[in-house]
Amino acid sequence: MNILVIGSGGREHTLSWKISESKHCDNLFIAPGNAGTENLGKNVELDISDHTKVADFINDNNIKMVVIGPEAPLVDGLSDSLKADSRLGKLIIIGPQKAGAELEGSKDFSKQFMVRHGIPTAKSETFTKETLEKGYAYLESLTAPYVLKADGLAAGKGVVIAQDINEAKTALKEMLVDAKFGDASSQVVIEEFLSGIELSVFVLTNGKQYIVLPEAKDYKRIGEGDTGLNTGGMGAISPVPFAQGEFLQKVEEKVIKPTISGLEKDNIPYQGFIFIGLMNVNGEPFVIEYNVRMGDPETEAVIPRIKSDLVEAFIATDNHTLNDYKLEVDEETTTTVILVSGGYPESYEKGKAITGLDLDHEATIFHAGTKVDNGNIVTSGGRVLALTGKGKSMQEALKKAYSTAEKISWDKIYFRKDIGFDL
Repeated sequence: MNILVIGSGGREHTLSWKISESKHCDNLFIAPGNAGTENLGKNVELDISDHTKVADFINDNNIKMVVIGPEAPLVDGLSDSLKADSRLGKLIIIGPQKAGAELEGSKDFSKQFMVRHGIPTAKSETFTKETLEKGYAYLESLTAPYVLKADGLAAGKGVVIAQDINEAKTALKEMLVDAKFGDASSQVVIEEFLSGIELSVFVLTNGKQYIVLPEAKDYKRIGEGDTGLNTGGMGAISPVPFAQGEFLQKVEEKVIKPTISGLEKDNIPYQGFIFIGLMNVNGEPFVIEYNVRMGDPETEAVIPRIKSDLVEAFIATDNHTLNDYKLEVDEETTTTVILVSGGYPESYEKGKAITGLDLDHEATIFHAGTKVDNGNIVTSGGRVLALTGKGKSMQEALKKAYSTAEKISWDKIYFRKDIGFDL
């Protein structure tokens, strides 16, 4: 079958890499893709916010499966538009409709969903600029540090963790009154701080059946030792050593099962990935957030551990035979190190020529913010490349990722040298 992957980042390169290996994939299209995806299929210049143009392309190219990578088109209702187009017939869409995408599109919606279905999460309340004073009072009822989250999509940067009450109040005013994150922070969720260690669990579901994919831990801060500004992610590791056995059983019983049954009870149609951001608090799982797609850079660590055919998993999701699908997972460890543009996550320059990609490397290279310019591969984003090493231990996998990092260069390249330091 012909398959279309939507998106242009490291997640989409990784998904395309895995999909291209499937015996079910005849022609692969990636819209818009990057310098890495063009080696796997055909990159397509397509405005993914124009749903009619996307549907026209699917119709014209006899595409039978669409995998939607990023959150924005899902929250924008792309799945709904494609489902409603009678020309497209029995199109398999991996990516939830707008109603399900609200789990990521609105932090307030997802918190209410968790409370309604008894899913463990931090206590919280939601405020607008009209209720700013009540927000200040709620902050005073909590103890430091304080967690403030923009309600809407903010490209992974809408969370502020304030260390004292004055900083928290200033941050709340900046988000609500000064629109620090634009419309995304017209509502702000304030929640109690949970002390523990984070990890991410991934589920592929049709809203009734599900399979649990390998878990991962990512590293959000720009600086070593988890310091500095939040980013979209500077690296990831899978499996997560502290999350084996009993803890993952608790995640399935206390989080995954009530999440899937909650979708059913609320009549929310859902087909695609659910990314569950968790905190391990003294051996108990608490949900920090839902995302309605695979994470990035976790995808670059998780997907290379899947040995079975991913397209078959998508087909089984669509035809409700997911309970019969056997997910085979590689026991080895994968570690992903992200190479970023100097200045990221704040302002950075684009168009820097990348050297060293053509050398022999021990790690798999996934492109994120890259493009081809006059025959050269150049930087076109903040997070530029993801390097995934695989080995019998975390140390062996990291050695491969870092040996690859040392061979690649561009002006003002930066990467963290301590991924996995806390494990």
